[in-house]
Amino acid sequence: MNEGEHVADAAVPENNAMAPIQEVAGLPRVLLIGDSISIAYTLPVRALLKGKANVIRIPVNGQSSNAPDRITAWLGTGKWDVIHVNFGIWDAKIRGGKPTTDLATYEKNLHAVVALLKASGAKVIWATTTPIPPVVKPDTRKFAPLPPYNEVALKVMKEEGVAVDDLYNVILPDEAKYQHPFDVHYTAEGSQILAESVAKSIEAQLPPAKAGP
Repeated sequence: MNEGEHVADAAVPENNAMAPIQEVAGLPRVLLIGDSISIAYTLPVRALLKGKANVIRIPVNGQSSNAPDRITAWLGTGKWDVIHVNFGIWDAKIRGGKPTTDLATYEKNLHAVVALLKASGAKVIWATTTPIPPVVKPDTRKFAPLPPYNEVALKVMKEEGVAVDDLYNVILPDEAKYQHPFDVHYTAEGSQILAESVAKSIEAQLPPAKAGP
């Protein structure tokens, strides 16, 4: 488990979000890509889309946008109908006195990520990165200001014609209520709010239901 994570946020065996699912034949296939925030909303998204889509997530914490080689592995050889993706918190994390990913590299990375996802034939949805509180503990956890990362991402998605699920503004009004104190992660209630936005954005991109016999 990474700093600040609870079991619900973590890529650990005891978290049911990380377990393989039994896919229902004939339903659209959806892939969730993201960090611990997405791990925590995976199960409620599955519940909200039950009977409408097979919701699969990558089997790890997606971490930062420095991911093109990993994305190829995550896509595998199967067909995806919709891919919901986010990278941001790990990019903004300060390491060695500077962000893990500077803004220019972040922009370049996102173009590369989107190109790979589009090449799969899936409809792509970008999720804006959820807020980072002003003070995060322990004090060794530092982050660059997040809004510029979301601004870069929105610019890229506009250029790429990618749909946006604005999770940042979905949770921002109630951030203090639903975010764990001094942490980037959310309570179960907060993850449910995020999941409702994720599920709605995915459902809007699902292929039309097949007509019956």
